[in-house]
Amino acid sequence: MNGYWDGPKPEPQARTIDEMREVLADPGCTFDQPLYFMYRDLAKNESDRAWLRQQHIRYDITVIPAATLCGEHVKTMGHYHTLNPAGVFYPEIYEVISGTGHYLLQTRSADDVVMIRGIAGDKILIPPGYGHVTINPGKVDLVMANLVSAEFSSNYGPFAEKRGAAYYETEGGALVKNPHYPDASPVRYCDPTEVPELGIEKGTGLYDLIGRPRSVAFLNHPEQFMEIFAGVTGGCLPML
Repeated sequence: MNGYWDGPKPEPQARTIDEMREVLADPGCTFDQPLYFMYRDLAKNESDRAWLRQQHIRYDITVIPAATLCGEHVKTMGHYHTLNPAGVFYPEIYEVISGTGHYLLQTRSADDVVMIRGIAGDKILIPPGYGHVTINPGKVDLVMANLVSAEFSSNYGPFAEKRGAAYYETEGGALVKNPHYPDASPVRYCDPTEVPELGIEKGTGLYDLIGRPRSVAFLNHPEQFMEIFAGVTGGCLPML
């Protein structure tokens, strides 16, 4: 967090390997350090915090150190989102602050599996209905921020039941299919997201959207912004 956040810093939630075993390619792997750190519900000052609460939005930072777990790149646990009152799954948006992130998105049936590669400044939009895992494929820490509705909750169960996402990323960048998804589609590559009409651009940090209600309204009311999600996974290329 040092150098990336100049506001109050709460104690992080740390994810350990014992909490992650059920989603690892090798659940018997050992590792004696936390796998990643989650700093939840951040605000630089009380004015910003009041605005975030008024908009029902949460700003978080996650730090994923570089590591491999018996040949698999370190990753987040993976989760799906719950439905909003209109019956649409909540979306989410990430920003790579430092390092490189691979964002593996998939539908519940894994009939669509998408990889989005992000570097500093890139935004990764998680459309309604897609679960997601973030992987650090690099040799330095991956530091990323996210904005998400404060009303949503994470559903980790589907990833735990199937031993992770549809693919594991191993050293060298190889994607190994998870045998618990025999019918998973091949992975497609998509570019990071920009939505200029909402102020979501590479040169604008997610924290800079504070004070711009139009820019974050899609997080609670995705049903009003379905057109911005259509391009996230459309027109992607097969993974080579």
